[in-house]
Amino acid sequence: MMSEMDKIIEAAGYITSKIDTIPRFVVILGSGLGAFTDCLETTTKIEFGDIPHFAQSTVEGHKGRLVIGNLGQIPVMVLQGRFHYYEGYSMDQVVFPLRCMLYLNVRNLIVTNAAGSVDRDYKPGELVLIKDHIKLFGDSPLRGPNIEAYGPRFNDMSAPYSKTIRDLARKCGQELDISLKEGVYFYMPGPNYETASEVRAIHILGANVVGMSTVPEVIVAAHGGMKILGISCITNMATGIVDQRLGHDEVVRTGEQVAKKFIELLQCIIPRWDKL
Repeated sequence: MMSEMDKIIEAAGYITSKIDTIPRFVVILGSGLGAFTDCLETTTKIEFGDIPHFAQSTVEGHKGRLVIGNLGQIPVMVLQGRFHYYEGYSMDQVVFPLRCMLYLNVRNLIVTNAAGSVDRDYKPGELVLIKDHIKLFGDSPLRGPNIEAYGPRFNDMSAPYSKTIRDLARKCGQELDISLKEGVYFYMPGPNYETASEVRAIHILGANVVGMSTVPEVIVAAHGGMKILGISCITNMATGIVDQRLGHDEVVRTGEQVAKKFIELLQCIIPRWDKL
């Protein structure tokens, strides 16, 4: 029976067999944000299903493939879609791609998501730099035997989202006239949307936006020493904030509408980050 590390090595080996250069950045795209790959040059596209031990993305707005290309002269690896706990996958499966990237020594992570606002001051169509997160859900991607090569048994989470990179992102936003807020992301396992009472509680606890992804990946990336930038695209007001029913089609549609400024922002951030 293969160990988790054996699976990681096999998957990483398959990926490297398809590319010439190990990327310096990995970008995980949330619902409706997949168009970022259109700005990459000399791309290689690998379906998740072709990579050993990768799961299948089953959510609308997640194409389920790995795209490797150049943003200018910078090699970038993009997960055009991700895996979620609510799809029925274990936490190990959800974060497996990140563990492959860590094995390949990719050191920089940009993780994005579609999120609901639990704060009336945060509106659909806005981009939010994640400064911290709250996860009260019990299961953890670090549960079980620790992979010592990646990090310690008990890892620090005092500042998983780099302030230096957030400052850089804010400067890019100012230059591009793209409004960026900062906020706290609250992780819920889904797939159901939150009740109005849960939304009120989430806001009282200090969060501004809520979503069903990102945090498991950030925990593993922080464990492995990655520099992390998290960006939420607000796609809807959460239950009880406005009097309307929620659906995934609204999430995808709003994400696609925001895609242009999101792409412009990343095109500014990545080259400058690469020089830090």
